[in-house]
Amino acid sequence: MNELKHQIADGIRLLNEIGFDLGNYHISVWGALRILIVMALVFAGAHLIGKLARRTFRKIDSLDRTQQLLGEKIATIAIWAVAILIGIDVLGISLTALTVFSGAFGLAIGFGLQKTFGNLIAGIILLMDRSIKPGDVIAVNDGKGNSFGEVKKIGIRAVSVTTRDNREYLIPNENLMTSQVENWSYSSREVAINIPVGVAYGSDLDVVEKLLLEAAQSSPRVLSFPSPGVLLNAFGPSSIDMIMVVWIDDPEGGVGNVRSEVLWKVWRLFRENGIEIPFPQADVNLKDSEGLRRLAEALAGRETTANP
Repeated sequence: MNELKHQIADGIRLLNEIGFDLGNYHISVWGALRILIVMALVFAGAHLIGKLARRTFRKIDSLDRTQQLLGEKIATIAIWAVAILIGIDVLGISLTALTVFSGAFGLAIGFGLQKTFGNLIAGIILLMDRSIKPGDVIAVNDGKGNSFGEVKKIGIRAVSVTTRDNREYLIPNENLMTSQVENWSYSSREVAINIPVGVAYGSDLDVVEKLLLEAAQSSPRVLSFPSPGVLLNAFGPSSIDMIMVVWIDDPEGGVGNVRSEVLWKVWRLFRENGIEIPFPQADVNLKDSEGLRRLAEALAGRETTANP
């Protein structure tokens, strides 16, 4: 055993002699290996303890998912901060020696990591005030107009939002803090869907209302309370414009499919009951004039020539 210790000590001494001097400091192979070993142990230890802390928070049933995420993030930051300080202490680096580089280090953080730290703090604030949390449905600007998606994860840098077409958007936390966000499930998961329908003039509106309500109630996702409603919106140029208002409590399931399902039912019920869905049309009135009479005579003469 003692012989093994002597061999290890001799090996360390040999590695320590291989190197070069830089001012008052001796940089050796052993010193570099020591730094790498300590860094690997610190990284592995912080990763393992952080993983255990996250599992612990997820098992606390008294906390909701948002509070669990907040606890996980704060615990992760604290664990890594303590691990870095322990690594510095093990390596024997004097913190006073780092004061020489503190100005340059702070400047580098200010310019290079400003957005990263801003997004980190914004993510923690979002979790603390619970304005946006996993499972919420928010409006997303997809470049073609506003779409909507479900918040899957609030990360250190960005929020992951998945839309109905399975596209995942990574939105920086800071953007959600500084811009207006439409949250469909912030205070309530009940969302109203407006479905416009036009019927021909002369239709029995009482029958139309009855059929529209029947179509709305046929969809399994439409809530019975708040109950569906029908509003007379306007007397349009070609139709009587009405709006169906239906409510759902699962916006993450999409709204376009509910609208399509209800409209299919409306189409079938209208055909069965003789309700006409009009299309744009216009009446053209021709004013009598000399030019119009000459045009009519010319057309009549051409018709007579073609059919003698």
